[in-house]
Amino acid sequence: MVINIIFWVIVFIISLALMLKSSDWLLEKSEKIGLAIGISPFIVGVIIVGAGTSFPELLSALMAIWEKAPEIVVANAFGSNIANILLVGGASAAVARRIIVTKSLIDLDLPLLAISTSLALAVTWDRQVTWFEALILVSTYIIYLFYAMSQREQEDADIEKVGDLPDILPASDSKNTKNKSKKEKQKKISRPKVNGRDFFILTMGMAGLFFGSRYLIKSVIEISTLINISTELIAITAIALGTSLPELLVSIKAAFQGKAEIAIGNIFGSNVFNLMLVIGIPGLITDLPLDEKTFTIGLPALIISTLLFTISGISRKIHIWEGLMYLVAYGVFAGKLFGLF
Repeated sequence: MVINIIFWVIVFIISLALMLKSSDWLLEKSEKIGLAIGISPFIVGVIIVGAGTSFPELLSALMAIWEKAPEIVVANAFGSNIANILLVGGASAAVARRIIVTKSLIDLDLPLLAISTSLALAVTWDRQVTWFEALILVSTYIIYLFYAMSQREQEDADIEKVGDLPDILPASDSKNTKNKSKKEKQKKISRPKVNGRDFFILTMGMAGLFFGSRYLIKSVIEISTLINISTELIAITAIALGTSLPELLVSIKAAFQGKAEIAIGNIFGSNVFNLMLVIGIPGLITDLPLDEKTFTIGLPALIISTLLFTISGISRKIHIWEGLMYLVAYGVFAGKLFGLF
């Protein structure tokens, strides 16, 4: 029995590592190919880059449906969001010592996070997600994408209007401005070149995500059976923590470089994606149940962590002491799940 447990733990670790690396490959090459074929950089950013770090959560959720373990889906999504806020957000604030939240994040992303969390809580309050409720989640995300794109188009139009100013500059300044604009325009329309290696790595990334997620879920089921604990408990802790590693690495790196908007924006985007699509897409396939611990511990923890994050966002600053408080709160959450408190 011990040998079997060790074997499946090793399978879990290898599968998780394969998923994370494959996600990097898929994200990098999808972004490059998208730009090469002329897709708008903004669309690439929102759809590919914005959702890229959440690919492992989505694939894990779909594979859980494949393996007939739908109870893993909501537990993984809730656990990942809690880890993103308390662990990723806390570590980022601790590293940066103080994070300034930009106005653009407060105006658009903060309300969206609050709305998506409230909607997710509403559809899971009866301890299951039905097909119709899943459709609402997915539709909400699609509406958000169209809204974000329309806002970007409006911003671009406003910039163009500002750019169409009368030619009242001196000749030398006017010439320099036109040359600069020409260079910027050429830079905007330049596209990266792709080759066969890019498509090969993209294919390998997709295959790695598929097989990694399949054996990740399979190992979770086997481990939970061998040590007699629920699959949902492993999903809300080990899987959620593991699939949040991309967000953790991206945000800490951004915090080190003083790029607070990326560090915090990454958490906003990933959490909205998790609640709307990681729950919504599998929910279109089958009903998703919530187990006892996900409902009694995970749900309140999600509410509290999102509320804390929202308050920090409204205050425009996340101090180091708040980051450390977040980390302690995550430890308490994990301890509560395993009955240590």
